[in-house]
Amino acid sequence: MQTVEEITELRQLRAQLAGPLGFVPTMGYLHAGHISLVELAKRDCASVVVSIFVNPTQFGPSEDLAAYPRDIPADLKLLAAAGVDLVWLPTPEIMYPPGFQTWVEVEQVSQPLEGAQRAGHFRGVSTVVAKLFNAVTPDKAYFGQKDAQQVAVIQQMVRDLNFPLEIVVGATQREAEGLAMSSRNSYLSAEQRQAATVLYRALNAAREAYVAGERSGNRLRAIMRETIAAEPLAEAQYVSCADRASLEELDEITDGALLSMAVYVGKTRLIDNLILTSEK
Repeated sequence: MQTVEEITELRQLRAQLAGPLGFVPTMGYLHAGHISLVELAKRDCASVVVSIFVNPTQFGPSEDLAAYPRDIPADLKLLAAAGVDLVWLPTPEIMYPPGFQTWVEVEQVSQPLEGAQRAGHFRGVSTVVAKLFNAVTPDKAYFGQKDAQQVAVIQQMVRDLNFPLEIVVGATQREAEGLAMSSRNSYLSAEQRQAATVLYRALNAAREAYVAGERSGNRLRAIMRETIAAEPLAEAQYVSCADRASLEELDEITDGALLSMAVYVGKTRLIDNLILTSEK
């Protein structure tokens, strides 16, 4: 496995890799969810590139960029064991050189949910992902379903800007108790970690109601809120039952609708989601 920092060297090494090429962009502090995306890329592609970059432009002024967990040596060990060919480790100065002034904004799908709570977040995400795609030029890029709105934003950007690549979405990886794997889980105490399982419990409560015949979006949202409210350490920021592509809230629900939420457990903000199906 090779590692590289500069874009010029990245492009030289990338040109030597066999195609098709799969790309997994990350912010590091890797866990089994990231490695599951690497495994998907390994299954589909002859070569795999992973980037590790904590993107400063997707953090708001009230979000602590400096506190975001980092462990590059551990990350590289995991990626080497997973069979990655090349790891790109750009610096903020490489990605955003002095005088940087060009941004990519995906308008409508960026506005609700996370976009409503984190001003400028998706402008930072779409810009950095566009830059990553331009530098790596992958055939396929892999993202996790846990970040459902991010997936929708990137899929829209790829369509709108005619990026010649396929977006592959990997299933959310969960701990044994149902908690979605996330780098931010490291902020949780043992008690908070147990409380955080309320996100998945709330999603499942709404799913069970849907399977039983409930089709009211308002009722499914209420079920999620009521489940979260019963957990003293948790506070819902939003719950949603929306169209999977547009993220517009739905009144009448059919298969394929997206349940999602953001919940504070202590000071840690967690997100989770699932796609509804009437199959039991």
